Amino acid sequence: MCGIYGIFSPGKNVAKLTYFGMYALQHRGQESAGISVISDDGTIKTHKEMGLVSRVFTEELLKPLQGYAAIGQTRYSTTGSTKLANAQPILSTFHDKPFSLVHNGNLVNINELRDALEKEGYMFSGSSDSEIIAALISRSSAITIEDAIMEAIDKIQGAYSLLILLDGKLLGLRDPFGVRPLVIGELDGRYVLSSEDCALPVIGANLVREVNPGEMVTITNDGYTTVQYKEQDRCGLCVFEFIYFARPDSNIHRKNLHLCRTKMGRNLYQEYPVEADMVIGVPYSGTPAAIGFSKESGIPYDDVLIKNRYIGRTFIIPDQELREIGVKVKLNPIADAIKGKRIVLVDDSIVRGTTSQKIVQLLRDAGAKEVHIRISSPPVLNPCFYGIDTASKKELIAANYSVEEIQKYLKVDTIGYLSIEGMINAIHLPANHMCMACFNGDYPIKIPQDIKREKLKYE
Repeated sequence: MCGIYGIFSPGKNVAKLTYFGMYALQHRGQESAGISVISDDGTIKTHKEMGLVSRVFTEELLKPLQGYAAIGQTRYSTTGSTKLANAQPILSTFHDKPFSLVHNGNLVNINELRDALEKEGYMFSGSSDSEIIAALISRSSAITIEDAIMEAIDKIQGAYSLLILLDGKLLGLRDPFGVRPLVIGELDGRYVLSSEDCALPVIGANLVREVNPGEMVTITNDGYTTVQYKEQDRCGLCVFEFIYFARPDSNIHRKNLHLCRTKMGRNLYQEYPVEADMVIGVPYSGTPAAIGFSKESGIPYDDVLIKNRYIGRTFIIPDQELREIGVKVKLNPIADAIKGKRIVLVDDSIVRGTTSQKIVQLLRDAGAKEVHIRISSPPVLNPCFYGIDTASKKELIAANYSVEEIQKYLKVDTIGYLSIEGMINAIHLPANHMCMACFNGDYPIKIPQDIKREKLKYE
């Protein structure tokens, strides 16, 4: 998760443009938000706080952030707790010149790197893995920051899309497997970098292309140049970008995500047909698949689960107790429309199962005669080490219980998961272009045997 955004555009209000870009990426992280702006004299001004983009920034706070380039981030934590010390952008120096960094992804060799830096005397201010990347760049003896970045990425392992802001340039790069997305946009002859292309039109920018896995982009006054610093035999784009993370109006590999998700719903009905009176989606991530399921089955679709639009995405609230409270506040069923009906409830995934159980109970309490749950992705059997907050198998319901046991736990009449083959068919990309480790255990980036993905280990 995490949304990162950057723009190099002298003469424009880059802080405000970054604000709007981050606002469009709010779905990727809700814990903190921050913007760094660099001015003509090379100084960097930064403002970051805990909370949503609209709460962190006001007109008055944006006014002092004047300059020719900016970067920003909306954070979703996977390493390091939800506190200001871990908010981004991260400020540091290279050869006594300031730079600012934002990161989307997760490192898998954080223990080794952090221990080595601490032995060298580095004093960490927070507990996130992103600070490690900044520290490696800052401590490099390389002549140029590009060389320092190359030194750093030779040491780090894992998923990273990075934006780095410093005097005269904006740098962006993806890890060699391309686990997390990053795109280039164009605005009046200047350039933008964004986690998703849905955040380009909001400022009037147009998509140029995606940043390739293992590619570094350098944006200056003269435009942009790229270097392919490393290539891999396979790609590892996170399949959950297609299933859940990215906004439905985004495109990845020229595939519109709404259409991919609708096709997942169609394939889901083909694999798990059912007789029912109504199809409903868990808003809003389950809605496209529910529409596809309805179209393929002929069962009417209806919006009878009303979402409080001022509540965020329950899955990415970092505390389980808060997740459970969030479901109750977030969704309200229309009982008169549900009573006595056979309901097909379509959702994009089941990770821990607590949210699904509570939604099913809401439908039962509203008088549903039957509840059949259909999931437009395969069972999540393995933890993610590349940027999703699932640290161990014990958190994953499908890794610990059979489908029959899950059906009983959720108190549904039937349950059906989309197969891996049905998912790949809907995305219409080769299997080796994506990381599906959460489903099949095939991790494209090697996971150290002794890794302890304890989120709060360095608090």
